[in-house]
Amino acid sequence: MAKIFVNLKRFDVPRSLGGICPQERPDVWIRWVIRKSVESGLGKNKNVQLVYLLPESLILPALEELERSPAAETSCLTVGCQGVFRENVSPGGNFGAFTTNLPAAAAKTLGASWAIIGHSEERKDKIGMLEAYDDKVGGPGGARAKALRTVNELINQEVLRGLESGLDVLLCMGETADERGDGTFDEQQPRIKQAIQSQVDIGLRGVNSHLEERRIVIGYEPIWAIGPGKTPPGAEYIEFVATYIKEATQRTHGFTPDVVYGGGLKEENAGMIGAVPPIDGGLVALTKFTQPIGFDPDDLRIIVDKYMEKRGEI
Repeated sequence: MAKIFVNLKRFDVPRSLGGICPQERPDVWIRWVIRKSVESGLGKNKNVQLVYLLPESLILPALEELERSPAAETSCLTVGCQGVFRENVSPGGNFGAFTTNLPAAAAKTLGASWAIIGHSEERKDKIGMLEAYDDKVGGPGGARAKALRTVNELINQEVLRGLESGLDVLLCMGETADERGDGTFDEQQPRIKQAIQSQVDIGLRGVNSHLEERRIVIGYEPIWAIGPGKTPPGAEYIEFVATYIKEATQRTHGFTPDVVYGGGLKEENAGMIGAVPPIDGGLVALTKFTQPIGFDPDDLRIIVDKYMEKRGEI
């Protein structure tokens, strides 16, 4: 089964305030998104698991809209959250002193089934805080390497809290331009492996005891290729990294995860990504890249169909 994750980031902010939500009330908009997704058949495609990863405020209205449809129409559509805090509410422990943070127990209580953890935007934020403390983190050398290890360790704590609370986890990882370096692809490969290996080693530490009940999917993000004007990697590059993620995880932790392409699954690349053998799905955000930019479930259906057609499962 292919796994398609839809990360609606801060798409709850209306256009009047600088966001991309086409309605002033984001709860009305997310209900429309879910309704249109169900009407298009995205919730009953047995070959595709579709997960909407939502800002906290949109989880409840999305789930309420799902409940309005027959179970047979929504069995393959679930809702997740956008990250969890590294500490958690627990019986006999901290009952709730988590102002501004989302404990995994709270996400589970809201009804989330998945959490996206370690997204490139989250990693950038954590590195930025460490740079604000020590400007040496921004340059080469030991301070930078220690900061990256620290970020991986914090993300690992989030992964464990999510799993412990009954959430499945999409763990994102990938190499930056500095980590990849210059030169030919052959020259870059050892450096790519080194960056990925560290994230696999630390990010997945301690997860094995949860794997009988919970799922972990890896989202591969070529961070160097994300953003306007950037050139995305080709099939050979993606296949190399996805294969290595699976090999490294099996070697280090004893299991082989599904790997989805997290650099942005879209209509233009869905067929190419669907034909990459070790890739098991993708991560979608925007579906419209001309003004007004935005997300539309009808466009999502086109992306999913193009991806699945190349897999021979449409």
